[in-house]
Amino acid sequence: MVIQNGLSKAMNAKIIGSGEETIVLAHGYGGDQSVWDNVLGQLAQNCKVVVFDWSFSGAIKDPSFFDEGKYSSYDDFADDLVSLMDEMSLSSTIFVGHSMSGMIGCIASIKRPELFKKLVLVASSPRYKNLEDYEGGFEESAIDQLFLNIEFNFEQWSSSFAAMIAGPNDPLCMEKYEKSLKRMTPNVALHVAKIVFLCDERSTLEKVSTPCTIIQTKNDVPVPNSIPKYMQSKIQADTNIEIIDMEGHFPQLTASNDFLDVLNKVISQSI
Repeated sequence: MVIQNGLSKAMNAKIIGSGEETIVLAHGYGGDQSVWDNVLGQLAQNCKVVVFDWSFSGAIKDPSFFDEGKYSSYDDFADDLVSLMDEMSLSSTIFVGHSMSGMIGCIASIKRPELFKKLVLVASSPRYKNLEDYEGGFEESAIDQLFLNIEFNFEQWSSSFAAMIAGPNDPLCMEKYEKSLKRMTPNVALHVAKIVFLCDERSTLEKVSTPCTIIQTKNDVPVPNSIPKYMQSKIQADTNIEIIDMEGHFPQLTASNDFLDVLNKVISQSI
């Protein structure tokens, strides 16, 4: 079923399947809802599944929908998420947020806790820049270079970034993500990259009251292995960590069966 009005139409929102539980799937930076293709069919057999595209996605039909002046932090995307869920009359959902969407879901759950029954944080991080006492994954100089590459060499950057993020053993995932990245305009890609790589949402974690499951792979370049334990130590709500034995940032694509096993466990525990 395609929702045909307002914000949900602009964000290509769809509800697929039926069941007592409602799962909201939110993609990350540079992606679109197709990142869930490998798991959507099985999830929709027993649940209502909501998919959508963030305003920055290249899958959005109206490029003017992304207004750079509107978005300066994850908080602004969390407002979009809350508005979308209200428009679609969703509540008490299982929210699955990949990458940047994990922290967006955390912020939205603080604003409106009744909308979320559980948070599933997939390859998510509250901060990507290293500090003396914090391993974020990137030195400041590497982040500065990333911004320069997006601005002045977007095509080549898209290819190299996709290869780094997807992992060395899944060329199909790399190709899919590269195509998705290249559907973005360079100025939008740069604007959102600055929001992502300069974010510091560590203080947000301790305000989260919704139970969480953190899904991490064994080797994820932008998210060091220390991050899930850090997040678990800061989140006050019940939080568990699930490690999937694979390399890369996209367990829903590269290890979809293992990913579904974790989600099905979360769903069964929420009934």
